[in-house]
Amino acid sequence: MTSKLWPALGLLAAFAWNTPAFAAPADEPAATETPSSAESFLKALHPATGTVTVPGAQATLKLEPGYSFLSANDAQRVLSGLWNNPPDKDVLGMILPSTDMHVLLDDKAWAVVVTFVDEGYVSDADAAKINYDDMLKDMQASTKDENAERAKQGYPAIELVGWAEQPHYDSTSHKLYWARNLRFKKADGAGEAGSLNYDIRVLGRRGYLSLNAVAPVDQLAQVRADMPKVLEMTEFDAGQRYTDYNASTDKLAAYGIGALVAGGIAAKAGLFAKLGALLFALKKFVIIGIAAIGAAISKLFGRKKTQ
Repeated sequence: MTSKLWPALGLLAAFAWNTPAFAAPADEPAATETPSSAESFLKALHPATGTVTVPGAQATLKLEPGYSFLSANDAQRVLSGLWNNPPDKDVLGMILPSTDMHVLLDDKAWAVVVTFVDEGYVSDADAAKINYDDMLKDMQASTKDENAERAKQGYPAIELVGWAEQPHYDSTSHKLYWARNLRFKKADGAGEAGSLNYDIRVLGRRGYLSLNAVAPVDQLAQVRADMPKVLEMTEFDAGQRYTDYNASTDKLAAYGIGALVAGGIAAKAGLFAKLGALLFALKKFVIIGIAAIGAAISKLFGRKKTQ
């Protein structure tokens, strides 16, 4: 597959890479999180363990011991109140690698944000034909092109370094995953920091579960070891699975596997504008601020104080 097959990646960049809400402008003073307010915030959360339903997606999580799940309300509070993302009512929950909520303050831990996209049944007919090397080159070029506008708005430049994990689709389980290595820095190169964005898509009858994992890029080995477990724990309910698709009655999505990896906006403008780029680096930056370490990055990337 050649790069000509990805003409809409410029549109992807316009909506995802240029979304300014994921970090505060460089000249905005950074607020700090006090230990007492952080503790109060964590104590107010209600983690669930064992078998957990995700009603908004008609899916079930069979959590292994040591994992927990925050429901939609708690997950949205963490994203906006603790990690300074813009509010997003589409978030259905968050998977954590611990039952201790202090994991949310651990800059070495990952978290998986769960959403559901009801755009219809995504055909996997193109899965075996995709050239991910060509796709990466186009994504890198689109990301670079948008940095001038980002700089004008006072936001750090983004460099898509490459695949941290090349896309892989399992045609038996109908699950797709990949990881991107991203680097954020000011125009003069100051305040550079890396982040790992690990994506999972679980295909279903009427859409797909989107699981976005965020972690420091140096934790790839741990994330790579844990994500297969997350994949195994996640499944649609009976009647809503990929194999339950009925071509005569069900909606067919207007895009395939390639568009999911490219970002989805190549298929429908705005589809991933809310979560696509917003979560790439926020977790590391905000947690660093809460822990009162990494002062240089904390100054560059502002965050608000938890109420």
